[in-house]
Amino acid sequence: MFDLRAMRQDPEHYVRGVARKEAGGVEEILDLDRSWRAQLAGVEELRARRNAASQEIAQKKRAGEDASGDIAAMREIGARIREIEEGLKDLEPRIRDLIARLPNIPHESVPDGDATHNLELRRVGTPRRFTFTPKAHWDLGVELGMVDFERASKVSGPRFAFLTGAGARLERALVSFMLDMHTEKHGYTELFPPFLVNDRSAFGTAQLPKFANDMFQTTDGYFLIPTAEVPVTNYRREEILAADELPLRYCAYSACFRSEAGSAGRDTRGLIRNHQFNKVELVRLATEERSYDELEILTKDAEDVLEALELPYRVVVLSTLEMTSASAKTYDLEVWLPSYNTYREISSCSNFEAYQARRAEIRYRDADGRLHYAHTLNGSGVAVGRAWAAIVENYQEEDGSLVIPDALRPYMGGLSAIRPQEA
Repeated sequence: MFDLRAMRQDPEHYVRGVARKEAGGVEEILDLDRSWRAQLAGVEELRARRNAASQEIAQKKRAGEDASGDIAAMREIGARIREIEEGLKDLEPRIRDLIARLPNIPHESVPDGDATHNLELRRVGTPRRFTFTPKAHWDLGVELGMVDFERASKVSGPRFAFLTGAGARLERALVSFMLDMHTEKHGYTELFPPFLVNDRSAFGTAQLPKFANDMFQTTDGYFLIPTAEVPVTNYRREEILAADELPLRYCAYSACFRSEAGSAGRDTRGLIRNHQFNKVELVRLATEERSYDELEILTKDAEDVLEALELPYRVVVLSTLEMTSASAKTYDLEVWLPSYNTYREISSCSNFEAYQARRAEIRYRDADGRLHYAHTLNGSGVAVGRAWAAIVENYQEEDGSLVIPDALRPYMGGLSAIRPQEA
């Protein structure tokens, strides 16, 4: 979200910036703003005329003169003032709503274009060369008794899963492993957030008003969170922080709920795109001077998870049309999945600059006492279901068994492998 005063001072910066995400609306906002200010000035002028007419009427009455014509004129002025004020009531929220729908301006280092313009920065690890035909996680997981899609579909519908037995334990192990790494090694403060938020929180992180259809809403106005980013970023909403408190680092496990509007036919099998999934989220609040350094640190924190699990991955800078509306710059971590024979996203690490903080009113006071909006960052550290799928596919053996990564064995009671007869 942007400051209207800044938009007035440098309109071309905002026109060019949102156009990089193939969006518009800045000119409309500024036209409406000019109209609002002109009408406001008109109201002030009419009020001055009404005050002058009121004094003139009083003088005429004291002198015993006829003031009926002046009274009629003053009533007309009053009616005109009320008419303009009524229009201004509608105009102000319309301008605010249009500003709230503008996307964030991409950082200058972000490549323009669609997914074909994403910029690969590096690859870590080498995809395994199998001596047999590897199975997809949705097949091997079922064979090992680790997941049940059929009964989940009966209970809930498509795009849901029951994790069962060793599969459920693997999910729990991944959550605990990630939280321990981020709190003990990376210095994050762990939160366990609400899974339902109000509309003010959804607005603060820019899910509302633009992406209401992507969320599940309860009958009493709450929203199921699409990611722990929403409650955790809003944890410091409407607060003024001290600059020396920053950066603040929070991590949180949560279930996540997404309607997947517009994704019909995509990733219908397995755990890649479900309505409910688990994630460990990383959130940082930083000063404006430090936020891009913090983005590099946050991204490396997420990479550490994949490196500890010895999963091959790559890091990609998303192009302007691939990143989210609210992001100024996003790194995607993509893990290798043999079933797709390619890399698939497992974490997005983004800097939103002051875009979310303006909406959520998160500010900090510098050493000179001046107030600034904080810069907010977040990233998956990482998506648990996708890590589960990547482990099942990358650690499978020809005999149908699944080797447990070394890093997870302490969280699996020392279990080194899952075999068909043990599942």
